[in-house]
Amino acid sequence: MLLSLLATLSAFIFILNISLSITIIFLERKSPQSTYAWLLFLWIFPIWGFLFYLFFSQNLTKRKIFKYNTPENIRYNLLLKQQRRSLSQIIAIDPHSPLEKYRHSIEFHLNVSQALYTNNNIIDVYTDGKSKFEALFDAMESATTSIHVEYYIIKYDSLSLRMMDILTRKALDGIECRLLFDAMGGRYLPKSILERFESAGGKIGVFFPSKIKMINLRVNYRNHRKIVVIDGTIGFVGGFNVGNEYLGLDPKMGYWRDTHLKIQGSSAHELQLRFLLDWRASSSETLIIDEDCQNKYFPMLPQKSGAGIQIVSSGPDKANQQIKQGFLRMINNAESYILIQSPYFVPDESILEALKIALLSGIDVRIMIPNKPDHIFIHWATLAYVGELIEYDAKVYVYENGFLHSKTIVVDDAVCSVGSCNFDIRSFRLNFETNAFIYDGSISTELKNVFVKDMKLCTYYSKEIYLQRGYLIKIKESISRLFSPLL
Repeated sequence: MLLSLLATLSAFIFILNISLSITIIFLERKSPQSTYAWLLFLWIFPIWGFLFYLFFSQNLTKRKIFKYNTPENIRYNLLLKQQRRSLSQIIAIDPHSPLEKYRHSIEFHLNVSQALYTNNNIIDVYTDGKSKFEALFDAMESATTSIHVEYYIIKYDSLSLRMMDILTRKALDGIECRLLFDAMGGRYLPKSILERFESAGGKIGVFFPSKIKMINLRVNYRNHRKIVVIDGTIGFVGGFNVGNEYLGLDPKMGYWRDTHLKIQGSSAHELQLRFLLDWRASSSETLIIDEDCQNKYFPMLPQKSGAGIQIVSSGPDKANQQIKQGFLRMINNAESYILIQSPYFVPDESILEALKIALLSGIDVRIMIPNKPDHIFIHWATLAYVGELIEYDAKVYVYENGFLHSKTIVVDDAVCSVGSCNFDIRSFRLNFETNAFIYDGSISTELKNVFVKDMKLCTYYSKEIYLQRGYLIKIKESISRLFSPLL
């Protein structure tokens, strides 16, 4: 009887695995790297593999969840056509800038990401949570028409309560206030706080919610963006979420080192458009951008010379991995140095190969990662990948002063990128992300100086240290790397 039951169970598991394998190979059309990892996991851990698949694997690549309505479509396509025709004139505004070198990168983001290039922006860089949130809250308090807030994670603590208090007061004053958060990242916000905000006139959108409260099986395809737009003139984008731990108040994580931008200029309009598209996908509100709304959300701004920016978004609903491809263009254009900061460094083969080519070409490649991992398997995979680049003479630094959450890349004192996108497969392919690609020598130099300052708080992970690691660490690295497409 027992043997018969075991035989039936084994046959069921075998049929289940065969069916799921066929689905992965022929229907979902994942990348070969991801397909191999799923099949390996499925057949080594049959039951757990199936459950893991239900949690982590859903295919959105053919699903377009963001659509322009007619007024937006006409307005935005007109701007794109005008900019494609006049790109050479835009570059000619400052003949002494290195912008000409990155002309094809700008054209790439125009064509693939529909990312307008604007060069009238003032940028403030924040690397500390206290200064970032003080700047954010000051700007929110000064709002006169609208406040649009979008975060992946909003914790329930004193910092989020302060933000909700400002939003509620401003809503009572007649300011249009909209709050959008990811269903998983904002699941602990109490209903009473949200209802108070809505009673004051505020509006709430939840991205990709589960039908079951507090239980979300959709681990992938999260909205990882961190965007705030105030009055259509001031935008915030970067790596900070909302919570006390981002102020360095979590004893476990310690000081929280991140990078965030405040942008004043026309790129705030591009962040506004990104918010409104996300809002349409997350809210029941019917929001048509007519002429009155356009004047409110996209007011006319002075065209003074400033930093050049393109706001680039990517997500699993698109065929291209726009932010990753933007990183590739930066790496391939490098002539002197490449500086990367990321809490997770789990690149795909294209990024890894590009960095190897840069190193073999004599480019100074430096990568900074945290010492305190918040996801242990990703940490071991990170060590495996940076170890491979160490073999090519990359310089790797392990941040010791708390947790490094900054997502930045700087190239040649000329171009840089800051946003929500990590250097890992999950950010490249599975999450919705937004980064600012900045073509400005002064901002790039400022971020380079920040990197150099952070180096003083790091341990240099030399080739000698890497080669001396024990067998247990090597095993952990090998296993984690093997399943890195699933992390």
